[in-house]
Amino acid sequence: MGIDFCEVASGYLDELRARGVEIDANRALPQDIADRLAADGFYRLCTPTELGGIGAPPRLLAEVCEILAMGNGSTAWCVFIGATSQYMFPAASSQLLQQLLDNPNAITSGVFAYSGTATQLSLGTSPTWKINGRWDWGSGCRNAEWISGGVIVCDVEGVPIPDRHGRPTEARAFFRPGELNILDNWNTSGLRGSGSNAYTAQDVELDDYRVATVDALRASPLSGLPIYRFPRFGYLALPIGAIALGMARGSIDEALIVAKAKTPTGSGRTLSARPAFHREVAVADASLRAARSGFYADIQTAWDEAQQQIGGLETRRLLRTSTVHAVSTSIHVVDRMYTAAGGTSVYEDSPLQRHFRDVHVASQHMMVAEPVMELAGRVMSDIENDALGL
Repeated sequence: MGIDFCEVASGYLDELRARGVEIDANRALPQDIADRLAADGFYRLCTPTELGGIGAPPRLLAEVCEILAMGNGSTAWCVFIGATSQYMFPAASSQLLQQLLDNPNAITSGVFAYSGTATQLSLGTSPTWKINGRWDWGSGCRNAEWISGGVIVCDVEGVPIPDRHGRPTEARAFFRPGELNILDNWNTSGLRGSGSNAYTAQDVELDDYRVATVDALRASPLSGLPIYRFPRFGYLALPIGAIALGMARGSIDEALIVAKAKTPTGSGRTLSARPAFHREVAVADASLRAARSGFYADIQTAWDEAQQQIGGLETRRLLRTSTVHAVSTSIHVVDRMYTAAGGTSVYEDSPLQRHFRDVHVASQHMMVAEPVMELAGRVMSDIENDALGL
């Protein structure tokens, strides 16, 4: 690829740490940062080269998100959503693709949940669609040039149209920001700067070329690429694990900085001279390295398998569980470092306080929720033989 994207991501760290309070107060990523991230190619890291992307493996997206999260979790979150929202590009019509790729540095955002409907308004080879829906957790939507949302495709009577498997046809509707109502409702404890506002569509009429179905993705010549053999839910979830790992590593680094400079009240020595702190930071580091090692090993295993075939059930189980484990381990590490640093952690300008808030909000995403482990356990217990949720 020529470019060391991890090195480029590392170049943002000082600025992201310095602008953390600003990013949170803005409740969205400042546009100048978003534009530079786009120009550096982060939003199209895993998009196929045939569609103007970098064509990188999922591991690189995870590594970039992990690095950015060391500086600011919200920034990494926007890159995660922007990059994965381009997953459906191969399903887009040639007319839509031309518009999507008109700006090679276009910022994309989207929600995969099928929280809307696309109801047919006219018949024929090029129908028009009436889109209605509400999509929550629309991270990065305030920066984006294109915003997409999952929809169920319905006929003129509002009845879902079956796909080739007889299930309701799933699709993505692609919107310009002005076609949506972006709600000012992202008032949260953490990931404030991700701008994850909900957005709604009310009777928005789109031409047929602006709606891309999952069946069209499966029929695309690009569907045979390894990125589309890689477990889909694993791909959509793994950046969350990476972001949590990055925030945990950032918390250890910050705790060490605080400990070397801080002499607790009533003590004659710095925090970094205390055996209790030594134990805390060593245990945190060991736990984090172990979780990170398993996380990236399972990503590599899944990618190796994707070179030949679609990821199997066991690969999907390992990928999803190591991602959830990365998040839960990271939470523990962040919590311990937050506590170990004492009262210094509570201030708004403290990276420890920000990582503490951000990692707990990240952990609430459905892709890393406890039911994932329950489903994985059902697979291990031979109760589930397919487990599409993995």
